[in-house]
Amino acid sequence: MKIHIGFEMIYDCPKPTPMIFNLNVHFTRVSDLVSRDDLMFDPPVPRTAYRDSFGNWCTRIVAPQGRMRISADAIVNDSGIPDVLSPQARQLAVQDLPEEPLLFLLGSRYCETDRLSETAWQLFEHAPTGWGRVQAICDYVHHHITFGYENARMTRTALEAFQEKVGVCRDYAHLAVAFCRCMNIPARYCTGYLGDIGTPPPYGTMDFAAWFEVFLDGSWHTFDARNNTPRIGRVLIARGRDAADVALNNTFGPNTLSKFKVWTDEIS
Repeated sequence: MKIHIGFEMIYDCPKPTPMIFNLNVHFTRVSDLVSRDDLMFDPPVPRTAYRDSFGNWCTRIVAPQGRMRISADAIVNDSGIPDVLSPQARQLAVQDLPEEPLLFLLGSRYCETDRLSETAWQLFEHAPTGWGRVQAICDYVHHHITFGYENARMTRTALEAFQEKVGVCRDYAHLAVAFCRCMNIPARYCTGYLGDIGTPPPYGTMDFAAWFEVFLDGSWHTFDARNNTPRIGRVLIARGRDAADVALNNTFGPNTLSKFKVWTDEIS
C-alpha cells in the first residue's frame, strides 16, 4: 500500500521570528518513503536541522516578517497491516526493566503521575497485568473522554482531561500514558499521520494524530486510546514523554497560524 501524506501551514509574523519544526517522518520510517518529505518554505529561508534527544528530526529557521507558507508532500510505503496485537506480552517488574524505558515511567509536563497515581491504582489494581492492564486503561479512557475538536485546548493536562471528560486525541493519549506510568508500565507519547484507511465513513477532518507506546516483555507496543481499535497506516513523526517533547512547532515570538491542512490518503 502507498499513502500520500503531507501538510500545509501559513504563518503571519509581525517581525522575524525563530521557529523549530518537528514535522519530518521519523527515522524509523524513512526507508519507507517513496519520495522525500523535505519541508518547503515560501519564501525560501535558510535552515538548519538536528536530531533531538528522543531521536526526532527538527528543523530550525527564522521566519521573515509577513506571511510564510510551510509544507511537505510525500508518498510512503506501508504494510497495510493493522496495529499488531500481543495479548501475551508480560509486564516487567520495575527492577527488571532496562535503562532505556525508565525515563518513560516518570511524570512529565502533561502527565502528572503524582496526582493520578491513587486514582490509577483504584481503577486498575485488579486488572490483569501486562497487555491486559494497558487494554483496560485504553477501554476506560476511551469511554471516559468525549471527543470533539471544539474541546481542544493545548494546555490541558492528563489530570484535567480526567476531570473535564472532554478532549481530542492528545488528551486521550496523555491520560492513558499517565495511568500506565502510575501502574509501573513505561509509556511514551507519539504523534504522526493516521488516515481513515480501513474505517467506514463518515470521515472527520484530517489532522495529525496522537497515540502511545508501552514497554512490555522487552519491546514497545502501539496503543491508541482515542480509536481503541487496531488501525492501518500509522506514519510516525515523533516520540517523547508527552506533547511538550513532540510539538509540531515551537515559535519564539508573536505569530498567527492562518491556515492548517493535513492530508493522509491511500493511493494504491
